[in-house]
Amino acid sequence: MRAVYIAEFGAAENLEIREVQNPSAPRDTEVLVRVKAAGLNRADIVQRKGFYPAPEGFPERIPGLEFAGEIAAIGENVRNFKVGDRVFGITAGGAQAEFLLTEESLLAAIPENLSFVEAAAVPEVFITAYDAAFDQCELRAGETLLIHAVGSGVGLAALQLAKAHNIRTIGTSRTADKLAKCAEFGLDCAILAADDLIENRPSEFAAKVRSESASGKGADVILDLVGAKYLAANIEALAPRGRLISVGLTGGAIAEKFNLGAVLTKRARIIGTVLRSRPPAEKARANRVFIEKVLPLLAAGKVRANIDRIFSIDEVKKAHQYLESNESFGKVILEIEAG
Repeated sequence: MRAVYIAEFGAAENLEIREVQNPSAPRDTEVLVRVKAAGLNRADIVQRKGFYPAPEGFPERIPGLEFAGEIAAIGENVRNFKVGDRVFGITAGGAQAEFLLTEESLLAAIPENLSFVEAAAVPEVFITAYDAAFDQCELRAGETLLIHAVGSGVGLAALQLAKAHNIRTIGTSRTADKLAKCAEFGLDCAILAADDLIENRPSEFAAKVRSESASGKGADVILDLVGAKYLAANIEALAPRGRLISVGLTGGAIAEKFNLGAVLTKRARIIGTVLRSRPPAEKARANRVFIEKVLPLLAAGKVRANIDRIFSIDEVKKAHQYLESNESFGKVILEIEAG
């Protein structure tokens, strides 16, 4: 089969399309998927650079964390799917190839209103967003959600899910154009994260968040896709009993100082989360919640995949370079098999 292959860890130029060994035939509850399209994520870039190794049992040199396709074969104990079904899901690696072997517990049926390309833009971002904000942080109607990097794939998914649940939203981005586009998705308050506002003037930022929050006391939940640079401001911006969940580290992993006293006084919770390296049972649970809570919203058109650009598998170098440029708004998709 053809697959995206990291010939050497480093620049996008080191990516190749190679003929590699097909996965083995599915056994027990395994499913073989003929991949039609795969989402491109920043994790793929970090893996390509050699800083995010695949978990044990997954290909080191073939990236890809989400996919959409049709079932080519099933194991003898698969109960929920049959050959020919349209499915999408998450995996810990290897999705950017013509075939993928996975567990049926990590699959969901693609709603009829979604194409393969649209479906490939869904699993990683919507499962991550719902699991973080609603499952772990227990976000509820009437509360306020602050989303850093709101124009990213996870950010847009979280924004849509929040609006579908009557939650006030505040979003930040370093790009004014992205904030303007987020207004079309229902963003209630946009804050331009330029001129080091959040890093160097945290009290000013926190005052803005409080003034725009539903309670006037700050954000009940903060979904942080940036990391260390924003930690001090996040603590200030949290409402009493607020929950801060760290999902990404584009702004660094090490925070030098922040006000721990404020964490105690507010009785705040700080949560770290990751999806890729979770045990299979935990991933399966997250997928079940996605099927129950998010899939109906997708099928009804209440939330949708937001695709910025589509590349063919042969254009994978250009796709990586484009995602690294930070120009994208929403998802970048690799079309593995046309049609």
